[in-house]
Amino acid sequence: MIKKLIRKLLGHDSPAPVDAPEAAPTRQDSSQPDETETRAAKPRRKPVRTPGQGVAAEPDAPVILSSEIHGIDPALISRNAMRVTDTLQQAGYRAFIVGGAVRDLLLGIAPKDFDVATDATPEEVQKLFRRARLIGRRFQIVHVQFGQEIIEVSTFRALVDTPQDAPKAPVAAGAPARRSRREELDRRTHAVDASGRVLRDNVWGEQHEDATRRDFTINAMYYDPATQTVLDYHNGLADIRARMLRMIGDPATRYREDPVRMLRVVRFAAKLGFEIDDATRAPVTALADLIHSVPAARLFDEMLKLLLSGHALACLKQLRKEGLHHGLLPLLDVVLEQPYGESFITLALNNTDARVRAGKPVSPGFLFATLLWHDVQQRAQQFERDGEYPVPALHRAMDDVLEMQTGKLAIHKRYSADMREIWGLQARLEKRSGRSALKLIEHQRFRAGYDFLLLRCESGELDPSIGQWWTAFIEGDSAAREALLSQGGSQRAPRKRRRRGGRSRGKTEDAEPSGDAASAATHDVRED
Repeated sequence: MIKKLIRKLLGHDSPAPVDAPEAAPTRQDSSQPDETETRAAKPRRKPVRTPGQGVAAEPDAPVILSSEIHGIDPALISRNAMRVTDTLQQAGYRAFIVGGAVRDLLLGIAPKDFDVATDATPEEVQKLFRRARLIGRRFQIVHVQFGQEIIEVSTFRALVDTPQDAPKAPVAAGAPARRSRREELDRRTHAVDASGRVLRDNVWGEQHEDATRRDFTINAMYYDPATQTVLDYHNGLADIRARMLRMIGDPATRYREDPVRMLRVVRFAAKLGFEIDDATRAPVTALADLIHSVPAARLFDEMLKLLLSGHALACLKQLRKEGLHHGLLPLLDVVLEQPYGESFITLALNNTDARVRAGKPVSPGFLFATLLWHDVQQRAQQFERDGEYPVPALHRAMDDVLEMQTGKLAIHKRYSADMREIWGLQARLEKRSGRSALKLIEHQRFRAGYDFLLLRCESGELDPSIGQWWTAFIEGDSAAREALLSQGGSQRAPRKRRRRGGRSRGKTEDAEPSGDAASAATHDVRED
């Protein structure tokens, strides 16, 4: 320390900062990168090569599409996304809008979300924005927040080959391979499990490598707002114009890396109306069981995207066709084979799709309540046949169904609470007599329960007069409501009487002749 101080006082000190970020990275450096350089460090940058005659001059060079060719309307682009790319470029980095946003822009659709890809590392990105935070373990990214809008920024990722001696035991064969501990994974930049699923992928690389790491050709294009050009590495524009969904690389390998890609194939094909390439579709059936290895929380998020895509019914039918629903909604086959079940779910999903396309909010709790309703009914009926009273049978059925589905999809507690209330309200809505109707319309989930009841009436599960009564009750004034309350008991369908189960809780009225035990639970404990 003393020697350094003396050298500094004498003016002999000219230190170079260690690991200091480059002030202005040179974009035209053609020097060959050192093969021994670690890939986890700041990525090496290559110049973009301009291809001739619309064909890439080198395998890692993109086709550069001008605004006259791609026709993207800049008015559809988020100003905040452009602020992010501009800030990164001003700091000397390369930055592009990427992925689904570019795909939608090329289709003339205003994207809902914008992602940005850059050669800046997550830590470098975070330093440039006041409201930015690092998230993710498997894929480390940065969320840059502007009010309610979040721009997701990721670093170009490298191509990393799986070691040849890595175990590749079949998913269903023998005992499962030992799972790596989280602390072990956090010390590694790249890791895969025995089936080939990527557990960590935080190895930074070049842009052409990042393009190859993406799933579909239509999602592997990069748009630069500053120059209004699109970089197309895998003929994505041609596939968009041909309306073809094609996997980059070997499909089976890509599905093993991330089984959720099989769900994305279904969602994009249904949402965009694209055909699935034969090679992309071929491995799906054989690898469908890999879905079980995906964390339940991630499956729930992907299923939510699928159901809120605006094409939920088409997506579910495609899931069933590809055999992928068994790991997610195994009861789908049973429900769609029942006349009432198929009609009920079809109506619910069509209504959901209409609301999504109209820009109206959709409750995930309501949506999952419709998908699982018939399973709840069947279980409640079985419990009643085993001697349970209707209300306990219904609540026990709810518990069983939610426990089963939470293990597979990790349905959030706030949504499962909504589902319970919607299901529990059905019997109370069927009652329609007494002063309880006046109290019921003040329930915080009344509107959701009422909409659910209308679906049941429209599908043929319930007498339509029940829904009509509630509609008139909601719209009527005080006099009209009094008249409806006096008529409520006479309008109900005849029910078979059962023996009473007790002095306080034995006031349950019995199920309709259809045996709908879940609808027979007329006295929820909240009514007391």
